[in-house]
Amino acid sequence: MSVNRTELVQAVAAKTGLTNTDADKALKAFQEVLVENLAAGEAVTIPGFLAVARAERGARTGINPQTGEKLEIPAGYRVKLTAGSALKRAVQG
Repeated sequence: MSVNRTELVQAVAAKTGLTNTDADKALKAFQEVLVENLAAGEAVTIPGFLAVARAERGARTGINPQTGEKLEIPAGYRVKLTAGSALKRAVQG
């Protein structure tokens, strides 16, 4: 099972006493701040919960699975997520 955006907004609204509209605005704002900081190369950390950072990924050689042709994949960035201690404990039950 997974929670979609609508269900997440409703759950946040129920826990905080916000309206669904305000909870949705807060979620959008969080998303924007996260994206802006990662794009600038800055990590976002919520102690005990989650750390999100931009990590460099080096250039590498890949293979096209349909043709077997070798491809040069350029260097780039990826998103690295690290679970905090409280999140890890919650998952363990």
